[in-house]
Amino acid sequence: MDLHFFLDALSIVLIDLILGGDNAVVIALAVRGLPPRDRTRGVAVGAGAAVVLRVAVTFFAARLLQLPLLQLAAGVLILWIAVTLFSGAKHGPRAGKELHSFWKAIAYIVVADITMSTDNVLAIAAASHGSLALLIFGLGLSIPFVVFTSTLLSHLMDRFPLIVYAGAAVLGRVGAEMILTDALVAQAWRPDPLTRYLWEAGVALAVVAAGWLMARRRSAAH
Repeated sequence: MDLHFFLDALSIVLIDLILGGDNAVVIALAVRGLPPRDRTRGVAVGAGAAVVLRVAVTFFAARLLQLPLLQLAAGVLILWIAVTLFSGAKHGPRAGKELHSFWKAIAYIVVADITMSTDNVLAIAAASHGSLALLIFGLGLSIPFVVFTSTLLSHLMDRFPLIVYAGAAVLGRVGAEMILTDALVAQAWRPDPLTRYLWEAGVALAVVAAGWLMARRRSAAH
């Protein structure tokens, strides 16, 4: 193992730490609707399935990013997932019986992770410099990292409900960023940095508001 290989591996570790946070948030929100005994299993199964699919899309992820409207559609999907998960997670496991089954939570995790992880996949692919061993190492490393972080976040959400709001806002910002970076949208509209940040903040707040209203309507219906 030469120095370059070691440095590439270290770079991949840092990429997983930096870019895996958003994925951990969506997984934590998804499993919060499950009974506590099922959460760790849900995180492990969801993260593992998502990583397997990441390997499958790694080889053509760069081309997919160039398809017009693909990132816009992915951003809208993330916003919908964020609102849905927030409206269910806001009231904890009691609301989970109504919103989530184990496999439904897994489906949310896999879809959201694949949609959001393109930047992670491309960064790892670039850092691996064509080494299959490094590529598998980087994608595989994300499993224990996401399992640990997601499990910790789900427990913190139980103790500090404000984190649920923050998690929904983070996903709202991610969805807005994906829409703005779509190839067609970026070509048609090039906002200055301040406008972009304000737009992302507005969408994040809209996700929280929409999820809160959905949760209230669900509570009133019961």
